[in-house]
Amino acid sequence: MQFRTILTLIGLLGFLGGFSAQAQGQATDRSPSDAVILEMREAFGKGQVGRLTELLPRAQNHVLAPWAAYWELRSRLETAEPAEISRFLSRFAGTYQEDRLRNDWLLLLGQRQEWGTFMAEYPNFRMNDDRSVQCYALLTDFNSNERDVAQQVETLWLAQRDADPGCAAAAEQQLKARKLQPHTVWLRARFGMENGNQRIAVQAVGLLDAEWANTVSAIYGNPEHYLQGKLLALRLRTKELVTLAMIRLAVKAPDLAAQEIDKLRWKTQLSQEERSWVWGVIGKSAAMRQSDKALAYFLKGQDKLMQADHLAWKVRAALRVGRWEQVAKATEAMNESQRQEAVWVYWRARALLLLAKTPVDHVDAQRLLQSVAGVKGFYELLAQEELGLEVTPPPLPEPLTEAEKAAASGNPGLQRALAAIAIGLRSEGVREWNYSTNLHTRGGMSDRELLAAADLACKYEVWDRCINTSERTKNVIDLTQRFPMPHKQSVLAHSGAIGLDPAYVYGLIRQESRFIVDARSGVGASGLMQVMPATARWTAKKIGLTDFKPHQITERDTNIAIGTGYLKLVLDDFAGSMPLAAAAYNAGPGRPRSWRGQIGAPVLEAAIWAENVPFTETRDYVKKVLANTTVYAALISGQTQSLKARLGQVGPMDGSLTANRDLP
Repeated sequence: MQFRTILTLIGLLGFLGGFSAQAQGQATDRSPSDAVILEMREAFGKGQVGRLTELLPRAQNHVLAPWAAYWELRSRLETAEPAEISRFLSRFAGTYQEDRLRNDWLLLLGQRQEWGTFMAEYPNFRMNDDRSVQCYALLTDFNSNERDVAQQVETLWLAQRDADPGCAAAAEQQLKARKLQPHTVWLRARFGMENGNQRIAVQAVGLLDAEWANTVSAIYGNPEHYLQGKLLALRLRTKELVTLAMIRLAVKAPDLAAQEIDKLRWKTQLSQEERSWVWGVIGKSAAMRQSDKALAYFLKGQDKLMQADHLAWKVRAALRVGRWEQVAKATEAMNESQRQEAVWVYWRARALLLLAKTPVDHVDAQRLLQSVAGVKGFYELLAQEELGLEVTPPPLPEPLTEAEKAAASGNPGLQRALAAIAIGLRSEGVREWNYSTNLHTRGGMSDRELLAAADLACKYEVWDRCINTSERTKNVIDLTQRFPMPHKQSVLAHSGAIGLDPAYVYGLIRQESRFIVDARSGVGASGLMQVMPATARWTAKKIGLTDFKPHQITERDTNIAIGTGYLKLVLDDFAGSMPLAAAAYNAGPGRPRSWRGQIGAPVLEAAIWAENVPFTETRDYVKKVLANTTVYAALISGQTQSLKARLGQVGPMDGSLTANRDLP
């Protein structure tokens, strides 16, 4: 029973009367007070302000009363009196709900330009993770004495993923004061064009001139037309608009953009910085299409003038064709933060080892590998193997004391999180759990406190919080928390019956659902192994489940049977290649068939192939599933394991084999 004793945990502290249980992801009958909370959450989602106010008194004694009060006040925040908001913040001081409402209120105050109230409340915002709020703060006198306000605005604005009003207003203020340069505006517009966000580009250029914003809209829709009409680009505005058009064209058609940027007039009229950025986008776009021309495109620009994503894709393109000197050059050009990421540390070290001319070069490469080697992830495991070290589970930390466990179980935020998850409010529960274990309470949890919180989540089989919380420890590692093995009998039985490695199944489930039995994705995948409805029906027929009904896909054993059955069919179709099968499970079998290349394409290390997968989600998925599999194999067998052996090599399909085109 998943929450069979949680009533005792919370009831002892007087937070909850009548806490419902949950078994294997399926909620049992809930108490009347639970029903009130659930109805309020539904009313909040529908914007039913009156119903929320009506129900609020009935939720006062529930453990989730802070959520009920938050929903009710948030739904009418725009008309609420400041005194009422202050009473809420005082009543629920220290909670996630207090800080969440403060975040909402600060955004509203910023939009209304009520700077006096904003400045009085902003110092109390503990999360302070909302860039829009931070930008509104920079608009006020709050930071007026700081010398780097313009730099802070630039950093926040360029990092925003959408066209928010807060950072745009702060940028406009700094522009008018001539502390922020117009070049920053054009950089922001470039990011919008490159990442397919027209609103970002239009909003940015609109800060300089509304008419230019209209031109940017036209460029976004038809960059070729704009470029055809431009013979000269000597003025700053025209040069930047031409650059935006080149970037947009590069995203749509990299070869065509390469022909355009290589014309003599652009070579003489655009700066080296402008042309290098365009070549970076052309190279990235070509590399994502796995074009053989990608590296040559990158080489037409200068690494030092390219952006982080350009350099990342230059490394990938260089790896595909074995140009290790370019791997070294591109990683050297990365900024310090990017260069320290495990992926680029590993590939830089590999390049330096291959290019080493002196013993000192070799030692430097070894030091790089040692700096990331371990069991925390894909490249950490590969670095461990590259150093010739065994991939074995590290020693477990000292057992938790009863006092440490009691402190975790007595944490009100964790209690509310568990209560919310237990009655089906997973989103609210996850947010409260993350807040309670993050840097917003008592300076942040120590490693021991994180282990105790993870232990609490494991105890109640909230596996996603167990794993994610334990993964945040810095100096100790508890692999039994990070890699739990629930549903072991069912996983072993179904995988064993069809000859599938149970470590591979566990590695996939951990990535797919974090062992949440009733997990459901935004696209409709369900259950532990996140199976799509059409795939479930097709696989059920293939494996002989003739009486399968769609609703059964969230039943644990049925989901595992169908998920493992489909995984085995995919694995067989890709001749036992775990990386290819993982990619197929995530993105469908057709895509990895094309990503592996046609007859004559090079045979690659699977790590290089995986790093070149053009879909960010699938690239990350393949690496995590294979890393998970290696760790699970070590835990299950108690013996050293090899990630490299599981990866193998990836090349074109054997011409003598026939792909199963029926695979969904």
